[in-house]
Amino acid sequence: MLLDPATRRAARDLARHYECSTSEAIRRAVVRQREAVIGVPAALRGRRTRALRRLFVLFERADPDREIRRLKAEDAGF
Repeated sequence: MLLDPATRRAARDLARHYECSTSEAIRRAVVRQREAVIGVPAALRGRRTRALRRLFVLFERADPDREIRRLKAEDAGF
């Protein structure tokens, strides 16, 4: 793919921002643009929804205050 200088510069800026190759930055930009214009594909939306529901189940009984105390106690040894 041939890019004009301004587009090439934009791709390099994105690559630096994402800390990836220029081609990966272009790929990400194209995918995000497609999702913005056309929407997220149904299969991907379904996977995201299932993952979110699974997280709700995993964390429904979690006590964040207790977890923070536990982590602070573990860190005290360092």
